[in-house]
Amino acid sequence: MDSRCSSSADSRLTGREGCSINSTPICRRSESYEGKEMKCISDVRRTFCLFVTFDFLFITLLWIIELNVNGGIQKQLDIEVLHYNYRASFFDIFLLAVFRFAALILAYAVCKLRHWWAIAITTAVSCAFLIIKVILSKLLSQGTFGYLLPIVSFVLAWIETWLLDFKVLPQEAEDQNRYQCIVDAAERAPLVCAGPLSDGQFYSPPESAADSDEELDDKHEPEKGLIQRVM
Repeated sequence: MDSRCSSSADSRLTGREGCSINSTPICRRSESYEGKEMKCISDVRRTFCLFVTFDFLFITLLWIIELNVNGGIQKQLDIEVLHYNYRASFFDIFLLAVFRFAALILAYAVCKLRHWWAIAITTAVSCAFLIIKVILSKLLSQGTFGYLLPIVSFVLAWIETWLLDFKVLPQEAEDQNRYQCIVDAAERAPLVCAGPLSDGQFYSPPESAADSDEELDDKHEPEKGLIQRVM
């Protein structure tokens, strides 16, 4: 009987250990995803924000080079900024880059939007403005920068759209779904292991008739020895 009780206890202990072993990887995966969720910004979104910053800095650099090449920065700033002319100035292309940078950083880094409407607006405005400017202005007659600045600004705007729509949003949605699945599995794991872990199942079985007879015989053995000595 003792062997049966010990084997039963061992089996329940083994079930408890097995349950804890099986639930440990789930808990670890859940904790790892919780750590990712606690990040202020995801890796892929941070890459997108870095590219938006690169867009702004690259257009700024090209504009400064254009100012320096065409007669000096101070002189060209006076011509292109203070005496702005839509048909001949590159200053508006620089302002367009500032608009994209401010709008996208505010939407996807500060507000952490999970929708494409903000970049759709910036890309549509950029494309419409650049196409109209190339048609109506005289930039193409101003040398290399008349081609370079509009084309680079147009291409960078569409690369940003591609990054967000095909990389950032799908990757974050996939990570969110995976995290939710791990959390659900971690919540169901204790319910699956609740049966073997119950301490109420450990009970003492009733005494059998054979055990009671053995105990009576043990009690009567001293009496028998005393009677034999008297006789």
